[in-house]
Amino acid sequence: MRGGRRVRPEAASLARVSADDPDQRTWNAALADAQAADAAFDGATAWLDSRSGLHDPIAAEVWAFDPGLDRVLLVQHRWRGWVPPGGKVEPGEVPRSAAARELFEETGLTAELAPRAAAVAVRSFRPGWAPVLSLSYYAVVDRSVQLTPESGQPAQWIRLDEDWVSCFPEDQCRLRQHAARVPRDRAVGW
Repeated sequence: MRGGRRVRPEAASLARVSADDPDQRTWNAALADAQAADAAFDGATAWLDSRSGLHDPIAAEVWAFDPGLDRVLLVQHRWRGWVPPGGKVEPGEVPRSAAARELFEETGLTAELAPRAAAVAVRSFRPGWAPVLSLSYYAVVDRSVQLTPESGQPAQWIRLDEDWVSCFPEDQCRLRQHAARVPRDRAVGW
């Protein structure tokens, strides 16, 4: 698989607490999406195998591409630079819903996310912070829809064949590779 390995099924053993617990539902949903993700990066498989779950924050983001799959929607974060819209999964929220919520909060856009996560990674979002599970979902969005970015955090469609400044420079390659793998017929619906 280009870009990384899938998360092994053994990670599912982490999800063995009550499914009625909102935090457990969040963790179970994150594990299911991580296992089904198109790619795994940054040692996500080993990291998940070492977790006992529940107490670790989870991050979720959206890789929003235009229908031509040659532009991606990024937001300019105050210290991370240009990054996909995303943030922390709230208690009791599933990562997919958190990603859609963050897309709306940071850009004003709503979008249907692809049925499967694009990627799972483990990363620290600020120097000195512990690494967390990060799930990336993707969507295809019409660029003509007006953006309504959060105050102080501009949003912009950026060409995938151009470079941008980010604290996660590896994302440029990951986004480009993912866009190249999306079948063109998927650019108009799932």
